[in-house]
Amino acid sequence: MKCKKKTKVLLVPYPAQGHVTPMLKLASLLVNHGLNPIVIIPNFIKINNNVNNISIMSIPDELDQDGLIITSSSPTPRDFFAIENFMENYMPCEFERLVRALQLVVEDGIVCLIVDLLASWAIEVAKKCGIDQVAGFWPAMLATYGLIDSIPAMLHDGIISETGSPLHNGPICLSLDQPTLSPQDLPWLIGNSIARTSRFKFWIRTMERTRTLKWLLINTFQDECPKAQLQNTTNLINTQIIPIGPLNTHVTIKNSSFWEEDSTCLNWLDKQVASSVLYISFGSWVSPIGEAKVNSLALALEATKRPFIWVLGPSWRQGLQKGYLERISKQGKIVSWAPQMDVLQHEAVGCYLTHCGWNSTMEAIQSKKRLLCYPIAGDQFVNCAYIVQKWKIGVRIDGFGVKDLEGGLKKIMNNDGMSERLDKLNEMTMGKVASCKAMDNLTTFLSDVRM
Repeated sequence: MKCKKKTKVLLVPYPAQGHVTPMLKLASLLVNHGLNPIVIIPNFIKINNNVNNISIMSIPDELDQDGLIITSSSPTPRDFFAIENFMENYMPCEFERLVRALQLVVEDGIVCLIVDLLASWAIEVAKKCGIDQVAGFWPAMLATYGLIDSIPAMLHDGIISETGSPLHNGPICLSLDQPTLSPQDLPWLIGNSIARTSRFKFWIRTMERTRTLKWLLINTFQDECPKAQLQNTTNLINTQIIPIGPLNTHVTIKNSSFWEEDSTCLNWLDKQVASSVLYISFGSWVSPIGEAKVNSLALALEATKRPFIWVLGPSWRQGLQKGYLERISKQGKIVSWAPQMDVLQHEAVGCYLTHCGWNSTMEAIQSKKRLLCYPIAGDQFVNCAYIVQKWKIGVRIDGFGVKDLEGGLKKIMNNDGMSERLDKLNEMTMGKVASCKAMDNLTTFLSDVRM
């Protein structure tokens, strides 16, 4: 029996905060179009089960709520490889069961599946279950996708080896209108040689699975996707690239954080001088920084005597010097997790020390805050290159010594032209014209899917 109607849209994000949040925002927009979005997440992610009329469905993943593998005799922390292992070897079977069950509900059918490209395993499940309408979702900027997409060309041109290692020390620039990257800034070059090779293989497998997608929704703005840029993604001949972002400007999602936000920092900000506070956050995965750098940054922040708010989880605070929290109690405030948009939009915040994650970058532009950049992994190096070289709204620092921090702050706060550039970039990416175009693109996509 055929379904009388089809309104269900299944959305599968990669299970990390920076991926789940934009997917939830996309789902919220689908509600406005009369659709019934269902976001599929693994059990270890704990968020509100009814966010903005979005259905949240969990599937078993063998990870507990803290992201620990619970099937081994000695649980190990969640990391990229633990998540990849369960995404590839466990979650497809559970997701297939869920899809089959949803397909049995004859009153309402599945319109399409929207898959975060980092969760490309779900594309194979869709094929197996006969879901023809599958769209990819890229939660970052098109330039990062273009870099990953250019792996075959970089292999052919001898820029990288068969394992993804750089073969020369010169700068990498894929087109004349893009900023340059260091060879060490390639997104898969994280960890030791074995980890780097594994990440490189992950990206190759991801791109191979996504070649046949008809649509690719990009969480970026229209001006980042000119025809010349689209032509550089030569491996997506039959895929429509559709910019629908930045999603943070189109919809607000409450209670979407994996962790409880500490709102007391807002009361603390109310007592500070305008534009005096440095806000520090390296996203949800701070571990690549390491304890030594955390301590170095802590001492540098203290030495600047500038007021600051620092997002730092309890486990990382244990490595701080004895008495540090007491010493800086009047100068700064350390919280486990912050209501980031509220913090960034507060008049007391003058600068944001960031890892350059795409969501954080867009939120900073939305709030018109200058950026002190310390990229750590993945797409953050590409984002940083645009922030520093092309948009000129931030400065990159390479360490957390006192001179590094003070020098970076001096450059960024004494740059009179930066405010004007932030205003122009804010209008270009999030102004009325840009927002209308993004929503028109989404409407056109949904009309295409429903045909």
